[in-house]
Amino acid sequence: MSSTGRAVDDDVVRRLRAAGCVFAEDEARLLLAEAPRDQLGSWVDRRVAGEPLEHVLGWALFDGLRVAVGPGVFVPRRRSELLVRQAVAALRAHDGDRQPVVVELCCGAAAVAAAVGHRVPGVELHAADVDPAAVACARRNLDPLGGTAWLGDLDAPLPATLRGRVDVLVANAPYVPTSEVAFMPTEARDHEPLRALDGGPDGVDVQRRVVAAAPRWLAPDGVLVVETSRRQAPVTAAAFRAAGLTARVVRSERVDGTAVAGHRDRRRRDQ
Repeated sequence: MSSTGRAVDDDVVRRLRAAGCVFAEDEARLLLAEAPRDQLGSWVDRRVAGEPLEHVLGWALFDGLRVAVGPGVFVPRRRSELLVRQAVAALRAHDGDRQPVVVELCCGAAAVAAAVGHRVPGVELHAADVDPAAVACARRNLDPLGGTAWLGDLDAPLPATLRGRVDVLVANAPYVPTSEVAFMPTEARDHEPLRALDGGPDGVDVQRRVVAAAPRWLAPDGVLVVETSRRQAPVTAAAFRAAGLTARVVRSERVDGTAVAGHRDRRRRDQ
C-alpha cells in the first residue's frame, strides 16, 4: 500500500474514532472496501454524523447473510437470529406433504424470513410491514428466494389463501415501552422509524395484536414465534395463552435473545 493509501486509511479511522465509533478500525475496513472511490468521503461523513453503518453500507450482516437495508429502515439485530433457529427447528419437524409456509409480520427488511429461506430451501415465504421503505428492502431480500413482501398493517395485506396454512409465523414486533424509547442509542432513535421501536406503555401492545391475529393464519400444527425481552416474556406468554395458544419462553445467551413460541392449545380446543 502506498503512503497516500495508508494516510487515507488512517484518516478514516481517526475520524470514526473521534466520532465515538467503538469499532473504528473494523468500520473503516468496511467503508474502504465497499465505498465507490468517489463516495468514500461522503460515506464517512454520514457515519461520523451518526447514521448507522448498515444504512451507509446498504446492508446488514444477519445470520451470515448480507441483508439489504436502507435509510429509515429498522436494522436487524443479532438477537433476532433466535427467531430463525426456532423457525428452522419447527420446519424440520414439519411432517406434511405440502410446501411449508412461513410468514414474517412486522418484517422490516424481512431478515428473518430471508434467513429461514436460505436455511430451508423450498419454503413459501411471505412478509408484511406497514412501512413502504422497509417493504422495498424486504422485496430485495425475498425476491431471489421466490418470496413475497406485502405492504400493510400487520396481517391485513396477507392473501386470504394463507388462512389456516401457515406453518411458522414469526414476528419481531416493537417491544420497547414508550417511556424507554428516549433512552435508546441515538442511532436507533434518530435513524429508525419510531413505529418499529415503540411497543406502547408496557411494550407489548403490538405483540398482543400479532398474537391475537395468529390463530386465523396458523395451520393446525403451526407455530408462532415472537421476539420479546427477558423482562417482558411473562407478559408476552400471557398474550399467547389468552389467544388460545401454548406458550414456551426460549432464551439464547449466545445471541442475547428471548422469544416466546407456541401453537394451538389442543386442551382448550377439545374442551
